Amino acid sequence: MALKMILDCDPGHDDAIALILAHGNPTVELLAVTTVHGNQTIDKVTRNALAVARIAGITGVPFAAGAHRPLVRVAETAPSIHGESGLDGPVLPEPTLVPDARHAVDLIIDTIMANEPNTVTLVPTGALTNIALAVRKEPRIAERVKEVVLMGGGYHVGNWSAAAEFNIVIDPEAAHIVFNEKWKLTMVGLDLTHQAIATPDVVAAIAAVGTAPARFVVELLAFFGQTYREAQGFEHPPVHDPCAVALVIDPTVMTVVRVPLDIELTGTLTLGMTVADFRSPAPADCTTYAATDLDHGKFWALIVDALERIGDPE
Repeated sequence: MALKMILDCDPGHDDAIALILAHGNPTVELLAVTTVHGNQTIDKVTRNALAVARIAGITGVPFAAGAHRPLVRVAETAPSIHGESGLDGPVLPEPTLVPDARHAVDLIIDTIMANEPNTVTLVPTGALTNIALAVRKEPRIAERVKEVVLMGGGYHVGNWSAAAEFNIVIDPEAAHIVFNEKWKLTMVGLDLTHQAIATPDVVAAIAAVGTAPARFVVELLAFFGQTYREAQGFEHPPVHDPCAVALVIDPTVMTVVRVPLDIELTGTLTLGMTVADFRSPAPADCTTYAATDLDHGKFWALIVDALERIGDPE
């Protein structure tokens, strides 16, 4: 049975790899791709998503641009990690797909409502603004989605502050809405994604695929690796967003535990912190989960396999 997925993203180097993984895995039915402010402005990340679609040969999937700013706060981007384009490093082709005329929020709602209940998984890998707006505009989607598997947060570490991860802290009010809805939600946060390191042997395995999309991913990792070394001191870059897609594809790729999660909205030093309560077993009505341990080899094998299946689209 196909894994029906909506990918809400802000490409971004790791978002691009997440999109390639979702497209290239044979078990995923990619229903829609929506974009949100984050790694760069909405215009830039939408163009990046469409460029990746051309590189990977994605057709027949609607792409739509969404929120250009957070619910309350001033928009913040991440050029120190992703560059001025949001996808610096490779030379991007001109997109050939035309974006859907709908706003991303409406595309998300329409797609969920048009499919059978409990069949569509939402995979947000950027700020949670689109998801929050969608569930506020159409509350019925909360009971219709199968689950929400998001890249964001972390129960122990932050990266945009000592306590908070970028995707959450740039729109903490939206994150608060999404984390407190009564749908199943799994946080694939920094504690997990910092294990998804693109080591030299990983890069070599991707390069060995020998296709244009594989070369594109190698170029992504080269730029991403340099900025991560300079900005955050990593020897090799962690690749965050594909982890959320990988969990949907193969739940055995990581360990997940049920734990109450919430978002800090008022802390002077902890704004945007994802607070996990590990003090005792989760109560029976807890619907939030956190990913803890990654099978590194199995994770990267999924990405290599997706690239092999995509081949050379052009």
